[in-house]
Amino acid sequence: MKEEQTYRRAIELLCLRRAARSLKPPTTTLIRARLPNGAPTFYGTPHIHGMKEWLRKLGHDEEKLDRLKVIHVAGTKGKGSTCAFIDSFLRSHASRTGFPKKRGLYTSPYLERHNEMIRIDSLPLSDARFAKAFFEVWEGLGLCQEDTGTPKQLQLLAVLSFHVFLQEDVDVAIYECHHGGEYDVTNIIRHPVVTAITSIGLDHEQELGGTIENIVWHKGGIFKQGACALTVPQYPNAVKVLRSRASELGLDLQLVDVSQQLSGDFQDPTQRINASLAREASDAFIMRHNPHGGLTVGDIEAGTRDFKWPGRFQIVKVNRTTWCLDGAHNSMSASISAKWFRRIPKAEWYGNLCSPAL
Repeated sequence: MKEEQTYRRAIELLCLRRAARSLKPPTTTLIRARLPNGAPTFYGTPHIHGMKEWLRKLGHDEEKLDRLKVIHVAGTKGKGSTCAFIDSFLRSHASRTGFPKKRGLYTSPYLERHNEMIRIDSLPLSDARFAKAFFEVWEGLGLCQEDTGTPKQLQLLAVLSFHVFLQEDVDVAIYECHHGGEYDVTNIIRHPVVTAITSIGLDHEQELGGTIENIVWHKGGIFKQGACALTVPQYPNAVKVLRSRASELGLDLQLVDVSQQLSGDFQDPTQRINASLAREASDAFIMRHNPHGGLTVGDIEAGTRDFKWPGRFQIVKVNRTTWCLDGAHNSMSASISAKWFRRIPKAEWYGNLCSPAL
C-alpha cells in the first residue's frame, strides 16, 4: 500500500528520526584536525557524514549544488535573526530592482511548525508543497518507517531544503548552520558567495570542545576560497582564530562595524549587531552580481522596518498579560535575554502581569 503522503504523515516520519541526546561526550570517531591546543575537533559522528551521498541519490551532485548562490551564516547567537535580516534586505532590494527574483531561506529550529524552516520569498512552504517535496526525498532515498537510522531529522530537513531550492531555482539561498560549521550538514556548500559569522560563545561543547578557540575553529569552517568572509566584534582570541582560518584560504576577514545609523526599533542592541552583519552580507552578495547596484539607504530602511522574526526579543500583550518572548537556549543567549528583559520600561509593568518566557 502506498504511503499516505500528507504533511501530518511527513512530520510523523520526521519525528521518528530525532537524534537521541546524550549527557556524556561519546567516543571520538572523527578525523582529528589541528587546533591551537591539539585537541580533537569533534566528538561523535559528524553530522555532515552522508549528505553528499543522499543528495546524489536525488540527482543533486556537487556540480548541481554549485549552481546555488549561497549566503552561509554560522555563529552562536543571532544566526536566525541575521538570516532573516538578510532576507528582508534582499526583499527590499528586489522590490526596487527585481534582483534577487526568488529567495530561499533555511533556518533552524522552527518556532511553531516544521515548514517554517524552509521558506521561499520569506513565506514558509505550504503544507502541500512541504509534503510533496518530503516524500520525493523519502522515496528517493528508499527510506521506511521501520528504519530509523540516518539520515536523522535535521539531516533530512537539510537535504529537503537543498532539494526544494534547486527545484525552485532560487536566485539566492540563505543558509543558517545548525551548530558548529566545519562538520555541519549545511557545509557541503563548496562555493558560497558570502560567509558570515555572528557572535560566538560557548555552546554544544560536548561536540565542538570546551573552549572558545575550539568552537571558533568550527565556526570558521564555513569560510571558502573566493567567498566574502564577514564577522562582528568578537573576543580577541576568537578574532585571531577566525583570521587564521580565513588566511589559510587567502581571504581577508572583514570585521563589520556595528552601525548606529541603522533606523528601526531594535528591541535589543544584539539585533543592531545582527542587522549590521546582515546589511554587509546582503550588500556583498548584490555587489558580486551587480557591482553598480548595492543596497541603497531606502533598501536598508525598508528592510529594517519590514523585518519580522517572532520569538526573538518579542513583546506580546494578551489581555492584561505582557509576555516577553525570546528563544534563548544557551548561557550566552540567556544572559543577553535577561538584560533585555530588565531594560523593558517600567511602564510596561503597570497594570500588567509581565511574564518572561525564555
